[in-house]
Amino acid sequence: MAANVETMFYVREKPWHGLGVRVEEALSSKEALELSGLDWKVLQQPIYTEREEEIPGYKANVRDKDGKVLGVVSDRYNIIQNDEAFSFTDALLGEGVRYETAGSLQGGKKIWLLARLPREYIITGERISPYLVFSNTFDGSGAVKVAVTPVRVLCNNTLNLALSTAKRSWSMIHTGNVQEKLQEARDTLFMAEKYMDELGKEFEVLRAKEMSEAQVREYIEQLLPIEKEATPQQVKNMQRLRTDMEARYFDAPDLKGLGHNAYRFVNAVSDYATHANPIRRTHNYRENLFGRTIDGNVMIDRAYELVKAA
Repeated sequence: MAANVETMFYVREKPWHGLGVRVEEALSSKEALELSGLDWKVLQQPIYTEREEEIPGYKANVRDKDGKVLGVVSDRYNIIQNDEAFSFTDALLGEGVRYETAGSLQGGKKIWLLARLPREYIITGERISPYLVFSNTFDGSGAVKVAVTPVRVLCNNTLNLALSTAKRSWSMIHTGNVQEKLQEARDTLFMAEKYMDELGKEFEVLRAKEMSEAQVREYIEQLLPIEKEATPQQVKNMQRLRTDMEARYFDAPDLKGLGHNAYRFVNAVSDYATHANPIRRTHNYRENLFGRTIDGNVMIDRAYELVKAA
């Protein structure tokens, strides 16, 4: 098992990390909670010094099923339990929501769940399915995050562009009245509708922007620069990555019908950023890749900025 994926399930196709409990169809929240291994609670316990004196202002977040300490947090930290995360998403998306993956990372310090939004979009003649990703941490390292992630159905490329006209994510810290904040977060469904509408308009603009082969190669060189001090091996490695990205633009079967334009280029970069093998695969490579599903992928956003400015 990869170092940072503790438990999870997935639907039908093996996911990027190749782990988990395989199921044939998307699950209800109750089923997902159990099969993902997230059917546990977090309790807060006081912390003591070696002299058995309680340390004021801090608590330990402890998993009930095994007594594992997931993190030390301030006593202002409010817990959102895993079942509350599923309940929130159930309420947000309505009756019959189905989950496609969920699980925990780093020994339970982080959890996520992913559900397909009920509406599928046809944008520039292509099927785009938006997903809602919910992530939470118990070690005090991050906020609760909810994000919309559009996926091009034909090739599973994520197209979560950073638009200036619409937001795709929402977050909150674990202090104050958490339940009130979750109520506010129900606006994320409206956020999703606006984001997808604006994304559709932007895709139309990108599809109308023709690109020459020279432009494609120029932008690839900007996305994958070779530093002046690079060693011969580093130059060779970067040239290999450039060739890989070029091939995804010029040769990918699912992109050939799109014409030579900015929309095709952004898709090729997304394909590379999502699926290409890195030069050096770190032990938490896949976790970081999934994290960019929520936070956004810098390379995809940079590609979008380049073609938009042209």
